Amino acid sequence: MAKVIVKDIRLPITEDSVSATEFAHRKLERILGAGSVLGTSIYRKSVDTRHKNNITCVYSVMAECDTVPGKETLEKYGLSVAAEGNPDVITGNRPMTVPPVVIGDGPAGMFCALLLAENGYAPIVIERGDGIAGRKAAVENFYRTGILDTESNIQFGAGGAGTFSDGKLVTRIGDNRCRYVLKRFAENGAPEEILTLAKPHIGTDRLVDTVENINRLIEKNGGKLLYRTAFIGLNRDGEGRIKSVKTTAGEIGCSAAVLATGNGAGDVYAYLMKEGITVTEKPLSVGLRIEHLRSETERSVFGDGILKKAENDEKLRRRLGHAEYAMSFRENGRGVYTFCMCPGGEVIAGSSEEGGIVTNGMSRYARDGVNSNCAVCVSVMPEDVRSYGSAMEFCRSIERSAYLLGGGGYRAPVETVGDFLSGKTKGFSVSKTVKPSYMGGSGNVAYAPLDKLFPDFVTDMLRKGISDFGKKLKCFASGDGLLTGAETRTSAPYRIERQADGSSVSCKNLYPCGEGAGYAGGITSSAVDGIEQALNIMKKFRPFTGSGEEI
Repeated sequence: MAKVIVKDIRLPITEDSVSATEFAHRKLERILGAGSVLGTSIYRKSVDTRHKNNITCVYSVMAECDTVPGKETLEKYGLSVAAEGNPDVITGNRPMTVPPVVIGDGPAGMFCALLLAENGYAPIVIERGDGIAGRKAAVENFYRTGILDTESNIQFGAGGAGTFSDGKLVTRIGDNRCRYVLKRFAENGAPEEILTLAKPHIGTDRLVDTVENINRLIEKNGGKLLYRTAFIGLNRDGEGRIKSVKTTAGEIGCSAAVLATGNGAGDVYAYLMKEGITVTEKPLSVGLRIEHLRSETERSVFGDGILKKAENDEKLRRRLGHAEYAMSFRENGRGVYTFCMCPGGEVIAGSSEEGGIVTNGMSRYARDGVNSNCAVCVSVMPEDVRSYGSAMEFCRSIERSAYLLGGGGYRAPVETVGDFLSGKTKGFSVSKTVKPSYMGGSGNVAYAPLDKLFPDFVTDMLRKGISDFGKKLKCFASGDGLLTGAETRTSAPYRIERQADGSSVSCKNLYPCGEGAGYAGGITSSAVDGIEQALNIMKKFRPFTGSGEEI
C-alpha cells in the first residue's frame, strides 16, 4: 500500500473540495488501473488571490493506493509518495551517566526534549520564565499595571515567544519532519486543519493549551521541567566539555547541553562571546508594525465581488479563509518586506528589558479582531551596525528610543502612514478609522515621529517599501493606516557556529539550537531543528539509565 500525492489541482473558489478528491481518484485510476485507489483525502489546501476576478483553491490530494508507483510513473505524472517525516532514531553506545539539559522551552527546546524523553533520555528542561499559567498572569499584570517582569513575559516562558503570537506554522524549509511537527501539535490540542492548510496557524488561545499538553507529555515520559530557572553559565572540564549548567537554582550536571534560548536572550549572546564560544554576526531586520481594518484588508486581498457572494454562503466564506498577504521590495541590494501577518489580530508589547519597547503581532484562532497587522521590516547587514558596538546594542538603541518617544511607561509611539510618508515632525494626525490595538488601545500609545527611531537608511527603505506595497494592495495606500514602533526581534542577530554533528565548534557537548542559535525562523523550523539536535545527541549516547558517575 502507498500514499500517493496528486498536486496542483486548481478549482474555482466557489467549487467544493469534493471535486478535488474526485479528480485525483479518476486520474490515479487511469494511471494505475481501475480499483487501485482505496480512498482519498485533502492533503494540502491554499487560496490563490492574485486575480480577484478569478480566485481559486489549489489542492493536493492524498490517495491510498494498493500499489507503489514506480519512479518513472511518479515523474511522468507529477506524483509523489507521502512522507510522514517521523524521526529516524539511532542510538549510540556512549554511556549517559547524567541526563542532557535543554536550555529553553520554546519550540526548539520543547520538541528536542519531547523526542529525548520519549526515547528514554530523561532530559531536564530549564526555562527562565514561568509555565503557562504563571506566564499568562505575568503578561496580564504587565498590561494592567505597566510593571514588566523581565524573566516572564511575551518573550520568555513556556512555549517561547511564539506562544503569544498568531501561532503560525508556515515554513519555507522542505524538511519532511515538518509534517511530524504538525501532527504532534494536532495530537496535543491544535486544530486538525493545520494538517491540510498551506498556511496553518493555531492561534494564541489554542496554542497555550497545546504547549502545556506537550510539556506534560515530556514529564510523563521521564523528563523534568524547571521554570523560573535561568541559565547563567557553563562549568567545563579541562578539555572544554560541559560538566554542568549554572542556573539561578544552582548547578545541574549534564551529559550534553542543548542551547535553545530564542533570539530575545541578549544576555546569553554576551555570555557566550565572553566564554569564547564561536558566535558570528548575521543579517537581521528592524522596522514597524502596520495596522489596517480587517474589513479593508479583506477588500484589498479578496475584492468586493467574492466578498458579496460570501455574505450569504457560509461554505464559501470558510473556503476564503482569512485575508493574508506577503510583499517585498528591493533597491540597491537592500530589502524591505512584510512579515508575520496577523489577520484580525493585535499589536502586542513584547518588551523583555527595562526601558525598551518591542512590538510583535498576535491573533487568536478565530482571527476575528477589528484590525489586521503585520511587521514591515528592513534588512540590516552586520556592517551597518559596526558603530553601535554590536547587533544587540543596535536593536536595544531602537527599543530605548521607542520607549522615550512614547513618553515612558511602555507606551508605544504611533504615527499614521500619511504622516510617516510625508515626514511630518509635529501636528500629528490621529487615524480616523484605525484604533491602535497595542496593549489594549489608545491609552497606551503616543503619536510621535517614527523616523526618529532609526538610521536614515532604515527610514528611507520603510517609506519606499510602504509606498510600493500601496501599489500592490489598496489598504497600504491609505494614509489612515497606523504604524507602531518598534519591531526588533524578527530574527537572531548572531549564529552560534556548530559542526556537522550539531555540536558547537567550540564545545563538543554543547548543541546550539533553533531560532536563537541562528538556524531557524519560526515555530515549525525551530521545532525541526530541535528534533535534529535530539537525534544528534541520541546518535552518540545510550538512553539514560539513572546510574553512573557524573561527568
